[in-house]
Amino acid sequence: MIKLTLLSGILLAAAAIAGPAFAQDGGPEARPIYDRSAVLPDHVPTSDDVLRIPVPADYNAPEGSFVLVGGRLFDGTGKPARPATVVVEGKTITAILGPEETNWPKEAVVYDVTGKTVMPGLIDLHTHLSFLTGKDLASAFSNANYSSVESTMRALLRMKTYLQSGVTSVRDVGSHGDVPFVLKAKQATGEIPGPRIFAAGQLITQTGGHGAIHAFQPGYPEVADKNPNAMVRIASGPDEWREAVRIQFAKGADLIKVASEYTQDEITAAVDEAHSLGLPVTVDAETQYIDMAIKAGVDSIEHPLPRSDTAVSLMAKRGIASVPTLVAYRVIVRGSGGYFGSTSRRFELNEEIHEAMVAKMRRAGVKLGIGLDVVALAGTDFLPGSYIDELESFMRIGFTKTEALVAATKTGAEILRMGDRLGTIETGKLADIIVVDGNPDEDLAALRKVRTAFVNGRLMLQDGRLYQPPHEEVPLPWQD
Repeated sequence: MIKLTLLSGILLAAAAIAGPAFAQDGGPEARPIYDRSAVLPDHVPTSDDVLRIPVPADYNAPEGSFVLVGGRLFDGTGKPARPATVVVEGKTITAILGPEETNWPKEAVVYDVTGKTVMPGLIDLHTHLSFLTGKDLASAFSNANYSSVESTMRALLRMKTYLQSGVTSVRDVGSHGDVPFVLKAKQATGEIPGPRIFAAGQLITQTGGHGAIHAFQPGYPEVADKNPNAMVRIASGPDEWREAVRIQFAKGADLIKVASEYTQDEITAAVDEAHSLGLPVTVDAETQYIDMAIKAGVDSIEHPLPRSDTAVSLMAKRGIASVPTLVAYRVIVRGSGGYFGSTSRRFELNEEIHEAMVAKMRRAGVKLGIGLDVVALAGTDFLPGSYIDELESFMRIGFTKTEALVAATKTGAEILRMGDRLGTIETGKLADIIVVDGNPDEDLAALRKVRTAFVNGRLMLQDGRLYQPPHEEVPLPWQD
């Protein structure tokens, strides 16, 4: 590990690279995000995603009710855990009762969770559900990178592992074609088990930008940079960046993900277009490109990459969140010694630098959420250990266990722009709930013992195993 003096020098060098021309507080260049939730009156039901589309009142809600009795409730608000009974009707938490109260619906299914902790489902803010793993990475041009069927199968397997690890919402920041949108729809109706999906669609970058290699397909030069099945879309110039945003929106995107390198005009155009459509923008960037993103008005920045003190200060001032993905860079550094062969990683990477950067953001007041990005080497095989490792990273930079778990639930929902519906167990919130055999607010290792999970009020994990209700026969048309 390098000395702090050298660390300071590196950060100063990063600031010099970034230059003072970009990180200035003249206000965002892009228009403010269009607040879809403010358009309709409160009594009009809307979809349970960022799009907030008008829907019937019972949209995607399961029938019936249930109660969780006898457990200790960690509600995700930051309050200490306490004995409580949680009542759910359909997809909504309708009451939090004292341990002696029994005024729940008579027909409710009763789950005895004595000795266990009831808490909000965990949120992973940085995943790529369909990304290549293992031997497929040896060739970015393998069939696995362009087959929507293979991409879907990889994503389905990961969704199951996420759920078994207590993760009930994922923010997919770049996957193949329409795969994340199809899976999002199927999960929302309960047809497949897994976490909620908040999808960005294709990652948007320029020719030669971060991740651009995943946009090309040999033999199809006429669509090489705009392959509809790829996980990356290349755009050149402000107009193409706007068009790329519109395409993801048309598919059903909950957010837009962009990556360096880009010009100021390109990133500003992308943010402006996304915000006009009501979508937040997150960016994978470093040094001067972080400054450009801040100037444009992005909503969050991924990874613990170098940025100036001015950039950190502006992130805090403008409410730009950070998803540092410390565990991903720990895997990279300890596994191969560095992030090699990429023009977007032209700086030193080591754990001390990364944690010092995230600690600086914490001190400045930047909102920090939990995201893993550990998908390339072993998919989700590292779960739940990788999630616990990220929580422990947050503790090393000053979070308490409770604060780390709040970052994993309440703060994650806020970064998703879903804080009014997810992230805590409170009356009126959606029933994304996990039951843990132990006290994770006292010992994070208890998260290895998630026994039960409900997503949108649907039982999807029982006794640690995936649960799907049995098939119900539909009578033939001529049968009564």
